[in-house]
Amino acid sequence: MKPNYTLYLVTEESMPLDQLLLTVEEAVKGGVTIVQLREKKASGKIFFEKAKRLKALLSSYHVPLIINDRIDVALAVGADGVHVGQSDLPLAAVRNIVPSSMIVGISVSTIEEAKEAEGNGADYIGVGAVFPTHSKDDAEVLPDGMLEAITNAVSIPAVAIGGIKLNHLPALREINIAGVAIVSGIMKAHDPYNAASSFQKEMSSTK
Repeated sequence: MKPNYTLYLVTEESMPLDQLLLTVEEAVKGGVTIVQLREKKASGKIFFEKAKRLKALLSSYHVPLIINDRIDVALAVGADGVHVGQSDLPLAAVRNIVPSSMIVGISVSTIEEAKEAEGNGADYIGVGAVFPTHSKDDAEVLPDGMLEAITNAVSIPAVAIGGIKLNHLPALREINIAGVAIVSGIMKAHDPYNAASSFQKEMSSTK
């Protein structure tokens, strides 16, 4: 089954387990189609526990779980995929380690990186930051037109990420993206179900 990248939820750093599970479940009920667990600061043990519980939860909704950076955690919990950055283990090496069935995504911010990702077997690319974001300290905002140029340069799905709010979606839908990745807009929402539902509704509006 091909993954649906339309509404790609990236979890908020260091959220307590119970709160994380509750928030993600509400978001999935609201229309999130794929989830990435991102824990840059957590110990391996805590990351593993969160991943294991999240995998069990998401499996019951048939929603894929992607693990950020930690290939060992992804393999240990039988996650559906792994997402790496430009400074992590090279994509070709990741492909050698993980089963062929595993989704492999990579963050890109240039046409060259996108083409290299496609050539090295990436299943999708995360393109950003599209707008200023507080979720990632070192994220640089893409120049005007770059998101479109990157998505047009490759044939694999491209997911826009970085500071995306509801009012940005009509313009983003005009670009050939497979979906949008949302962090704060859902994870920090007062009502994650309604937030996800609003994003999903806007993303699936007819162009």
